[in-house]
Amino acid sequence: MDKQAVYDQLKELKSQLETTLTQFSDLQTELTQVFEQNAELEIENQHLRDLLRELQRTLPEAPETTQQGLSKSRQILEKLYEEGFHVCREFYGTRRKQDEECAFCLEVIYRDQ
Repeated sequence: MDKQAVYDQLKELKSQLETTLTQFSDLQTELTQVFEQNAELEIENQHLRDLLRELQRTLPEAPETTQQGLSKSRQILEKLYEEGFHVCREFYGTRRKQDEECAFCLEVIYRDQ
């Protein structure tokens, strides 16, 4: 092998190593950013968990349900419906014509929770 070929191979290897070093450096920078973002998110997540625990301690317990399984708010909707008013999104607050039944209202009142 002549000296020029060896020199060319070394020059090419050096170029490849420099490219690899640049890629490694870029990857290291990106990984550092990911670790920093992950640490920030973990801290934020912990703060949110603490806040959720605090809110759960201060908020009243879940509303009681009746024998029919309706919550207090659904009982109110049921009463409004029985008085002849729509409680569905489409016609909310309008009077039901001739007290006809509305499938949308019944869905709002009696659907599974």
